[in-house]
Amino acid sequence: MTDIGTSIPSVTVRGPQAPGNTAALDPVFTVSDLSVFYGAYEAVRQVDLSIGNREITAMIGPSGCGKSTVLRCFNRMNDLIPGARAAGKILYHGEDLYGDHVDPIEVRRRIGMVFQKPNPFPKSIYDNIAYGPRVNGTKGKMDEVVEEALTQAALWDEVKDKLKQNALSLSGGQQQRLCIARAIAVKPEVILMDEPCSALDPIATTKIEDLMQQLARDYTIVIVTHNMQQAARVSNRTAFFTADVDGNGERHGRLVEFDETSRIFTNPTDQRTEDYITGRFG
Repeated sequence: MTDIGTSIPSVTVRGPQAPGNTAALDPVFTVSDLSVFYGAYEAVRQVDLSIGNREITAMIGPSGCGKSTVLRCFNRMNDLIPGARAAGKILYHGEDLYGDHVDPIEVRRRIGMVFQKPNPFPKSIYDNIAYGPRVNGTKGKMDEVVEEALTQAALWDEVKDKLKQNALSLSGGQQQRLCIARAIAVKPEVILMDEPCSALDPIATTKIEDLMQQLARDYTIVIVTHNMQQAARVSNRTAFFTADVDGNGERHGRLVEFDETSRIFTNPTDQRTEDYITGRFG
């Protein structure tokens, strides 16, 4: 296989350069034989991967390959879709995330999510951040909670004098950072991000990427992105998904390759990965 690193110009790969195992040494999630169904339709087939503690894991691949479906399994958001179900295992610190004794609401408190389009509540900036801690019965000074979350999201200096303003008055990039601050205000361990920069301009995108790398010091982050350069810049590990078409013409998402980001972008082991990275399809 040829070296394809030059196929993506001006990309600095963040992932480790030394050879190593594809499995995370300190896994937060261990996924085994995961398949996801919507009714009788199998949207994703037999995914195996592990998500490392305080790492950024990127999921890339063409539209319709199951990236977001898999992402939503990590905090059981698919439970909210009628007819959706997961088969296989997702272990969270060794605990079955889909066990009968597991409370999905507690799962979503520990595993926060930031969506593709910024979705601040039609409330003040302050109340957006305070909403989650209040619902969870957080004790202590709420002003300190709000300031800490906004500071972690690199937004405090821009909004500290207008906390009573409606959050919808912020720019798109500021709204997305507000949504990240809202997610971390409840002290999760994991932050899931589903195309968090797709609706943002390049300057706002750069701020979000810088923020992700700062947050990875304290949080485990899993990001779905169509932007391969973004995956190369911010992630430690990358999972490449594609869709197979069966004899009935139905598409089923599959994990093709999962490895350190440096290896995925410079020396992938699967021809399909190389074809996608070099722009031959997708």
